[in-house]
Amino acid sequence: MLSPYGGCLKLQKIKETIMKLKNPRRSHGRLAGAFRKQKVKSPLLAHCPQKKGVCLQILTTSPKKPNSANRKIARVKLSNGEAITCYLPGEGHNLQKHSVILVRGGKAKDVPGAKYKAVHGKFDLLGLSKRRTSRSKYGAKCPE
Repeated sequence: MLSPYGGCLKLQKIKETIMKLKNPRRSHGRLAGAFRKQKVKSPLLAHCPQKKGVCLQILTTSPKKPNSANRKIARVKLSNGEAITCYLPGEGHNLQKHSVILVRGGKAKDVPGAKYKAVHGKFDLLGLSKRRTSRSKYGAKCPE
């Protein structure tokens, strides 16, 4: 069947459909795919790379299911007033209540609720002395 504008009616519908899909960023009134805003993984740092905080409590917790251990965590009150659960990486730490530490983003995968990690070698959290590999992550000096 011919359309009043000339050409086949099916072709006209296909052209209209293509015109509707001209803007690939929009999907049902919302931004789609790569154009959508990224979700912030560590929101309580308020877009800062690290924040200073004071330890409220030092405790251990058990990891999620296939793993078995005692993971060291700390409840920390940040300088912006937020209280967070922070994972203490590495073997051993010297933290007590009221210790001042530096907190960065990055979650411990098998500890529920720990979306932040403490930075070794800054403020009251000393670097690990026995560390031989990945020393920069744990504030360890070069062995001599």
